[in-house]
Amino acid sequence: MTQFEYQAVDETGGHINGTIAATDRREAVANLTQKGHFVTSLALKKTESTKCEREEDTAAVKKNRKFSIGRGRVNSKDILAITGQLSAALRAGLPLLNCLRVVQKQVQKPAVKDLLGRLTHLVSTGSSLSEAMEQQGDTFNTLYLAMIRVGETGGIIEDTTSQLTSLLRREEQVKSNIKTASMYPLIVLMVGFISVIIIITWILPRIIRSIGEGTLLPWPTRVLMGISGFISGYGWLVLVGAILGFLLFRRWLGTTSGRLVWDGFKLKIPVMGRVQKTIAVGRFTRTLGSLTKGGVTILEALQVVRDTLGNELLGREIDNVAHDVKSGASLAEPMEASGYFPPLLVQIISVGEQTGKLDELLLNAADTFDSEADTAIERFMALLPALLVLLLAVVIGFIVAGALLPIVAMQLGAGGV
Repeated sequence: MTQFEYQAVDETGGHINGTIAATDRREAVANLTQKGHFVTSLALKKTESTKCEREEDTAAVKKNRKFSIGRGRVNSKDILAITGQLSAALRAGLPLLNCLRVVQKQVQKPAVKDLLGRLTHLVSTGSSLSEAMEQQGDTFNTLYLAMIRVGETGGIIEDTTSQLTSLLRREEQVKSNIKTASMYPLIVLMVGFISVIIIITWILPRIIRSIGEGTLLPWPTRVLMGISGFISGYGWLVLVGAILGFLLFRRWLGTTSGRLVWDGFKLKIPVMGRVQKTIAVGRFTRTLGSLTKGGVTILEALQVVRDTLGNELLGREIDNVAHDVKSGASLAEPMEASGYFPPLLVQIISVGEQTGKLDELLLNAADTFDSEADTAIERFMALLPALLVLLLAVVIGFIVAGALLPIVAMQLGAGGV
């Protein structure tokens, strides 16, 4: 039997804590539930031997990490795959430890196999799954750990892993849509940039030399020759300046104020700002619905959700909403006052709070907001290539004019003679 420390709420609403002996976490939760206690926290009781085991486990994990360098990296697609497999194994009725071993045998990627090996080792020595995952650095994000912790505490790990699979699959779909749609615009931009540099630095000077450098050139040609001379003479300086500027920009984005200003600017960009806001709303709706369905309180859920939006300005708005909710306001009121959330979402949350079905309504609405996000991405990525082609046409047209005007002027002058 294993000793667990717990915190719970009894039938009268009072907070209690203590220890309970059980073979595993599920049995501990079930025994406490039979006594009328709602478990809010459950952890392995720490003893001196447990501390020594944890230290040995940590050393083993570090040792394994050293040998796994160069064997690949665990990415978001790998996490989605093992979460889906773990969910299927748990729903089949297998114990957690057996599930981890089964999934480890199925994977082929060395880095993922090492990760599952470390998790299996830690769980087999008494750690909970969330504790084992938390020791893997930033492999599992805050949302993932919170969902697993909720599943362990409530004895619903099968449901939470299933919800996590849906969340992660949606995130991968958004990433894939953006990556696929942005491929063509990036190719157009790169080819156009290279073409302009070649024309200005190599083709145009040859044309001008064939005409005669003493000839009075039109102003578009003089502008282009000036740019050509600057690139030829100081191109290395431009390159160094661009690299330095990029590094400084990245460093500025690493600061809280810099990221806040940049994220606010992105939301104000026409079309692109709407796309980012729509994606964030869909992510907020599905994540908040999943967390509240798992039994997480609104305040705890908001703290987790704010780190998943990908925008610091919207995260600050969630902090303000959480502050108002903590002060006694409903969730819908501060969200409506912020102005960053669509009226439909505010109405859904308001109805959910009144009916007690907030999680159900949020999860039902998540598909609608996700569909809007997909449509917004498609429209933006259909508009962006057209704008890039138009810009490229203007630039190329100016270059062609600068190259042809001297020839036309020379021919007209020869004809007049």
